[in-house]
Amino acid sequence: MKTASREPEVLDIRQYVRQVGERARQASREMARAETAAKNSALEAIAVAVERATDSLVQANGKDLEAGARAGLDAALLDRLTLDSRRIAAMAQGLRQIAALPDPIGEITGFNYRPSGIQVGRMRVPLGVIGIIYESRPNVTADAAGLCLKSGNAAILRGGSEALHSNKAIGACIHRGLAEAGLPEDAVQVIDTPDRAAVGELIRLKEHVDVIVPRGGKGLIERIAREATIPVIKHLHGVCHVYIDDKADMDKAVRVAFNAKTQRYGTCNTMETLLVAQVVADRVLPVLGVMYRDKGVELRGCDVTRRVLPWANVATEDDWHAEYLAPILAIRVVSGLEEALEHIAKYGSQHTDAIVTEDLTHARRFLREVDSSSVMVNASTRFADGFEYGLGAEIGISTDKLHARGPVGLEGLTSQKFIVLGDGHIRS
Repeated sequence: MKTASREPEVLDIRQYVRQVGERARQASREMARAETAAKNSALEAIAVAVERATDSLVQANGKDLEAGARAGLDAALLDRLTLDSRRIAAMAQGLRQIAALPDPIGEITGFNYRPSGIQVGRMRVPLGVIGIIYESRPNVTADAAGLCLKSGNAAILRGGSEALHSNKAIGACIHRGLAEAGLPEDAVQVIDTPDRAAVGELIRLKEHVDVIVPRGGKGLIERIAREATIPVIKHLHGVCHVYIDDKADMDKAVRVAFNAKTQRYGTCNTMETLLVAQVVADRVLPVLGVMYRDKGVELRGCDVTRRVLPWANVATEDDWHAEYLAPILAIRVVSGLEEALEHIAKYGSQHTDAIVTEDLTHARRFLREVDSSSVMVNASTRFADGFEYGLGAEIGISTDKLHARGPVGLEGLTSQKFIVLGDGHIRS
């Protein structure tokens, strides 16, 4: 169905965002009752539209890249901003993966008879309208839209101004797919003004928006968490640890610790601090130290670490708190499991932490006592994402303890309501 142009017709940002919210709320009611087949049809149609628009998407992205270069964006930011044919194909593939996932909406669980004779259960339902605020990566536009649509929600997307042309072009593909499937185009709206005031209005639009999901740097997320009057699903930073236990298999320890740091540097689930039990430090650190050095990773270590690895720099208190997102690693040798747990409790960000051990008791203690959204045994922290967990694309990682925790996929974008079945039952 055709909707009005999304270009702001007035300079009043508050009025513009409110109109977007009103349309999203109306569309959310239609999405909540949409059949699975219609949602899957829309996702496939969007994927096809994205593939067919490859040339125009690259052209729109080129405008953003030119503007970014003029603005002095560094190479890493420009890389995250770039859309090429491979990344566009990956966007389409991601939409199809979401379509292939089971639809959580309408699922009924826990049905049982009460002594009164009524039946009580829970039904999974959409959250409603989800506002997503993100930076740099334009592929988030497709991923976020796909997850919100499959989970029966409407989405308001506000990407960074550096990706404005790319996001609008992807948004046009989304609208074509929705229209083809007979679903409301307003189910996904891209805020198309670079004015930062739009963010401030969106995160306070509590009558039309049910939850905000920020994706970006720590500064952006802190601002939204501080100023929003709407519930926020977030994580501020990822200070992730790998602890090599005194009962670790050394081959496993080397593989896990090396991969957790070097598979990718700029992700929130990358290891930033390596903890090593003192009794195995002389065995494992020389091997890992050379591997990190050959890979170009700067090491910052405690006194014991620097005795084993003389080329390592001195680690300061700030290093234990640091999320580097770069080829830099802090290393601390600890007396054992107890000190490792204390270190993680003090310096961790409740994101992802791992232990390498062959001791079942140590593994169980670590799983039970580390208060993070993902806790792992003998596995790289890099596995902590929605795709690896079988959730499909994720909308983000949550380190909160209410509603959603860890990678937020389809189920994290839903809620549950109680349903009761009776046959004229009355309460005595």
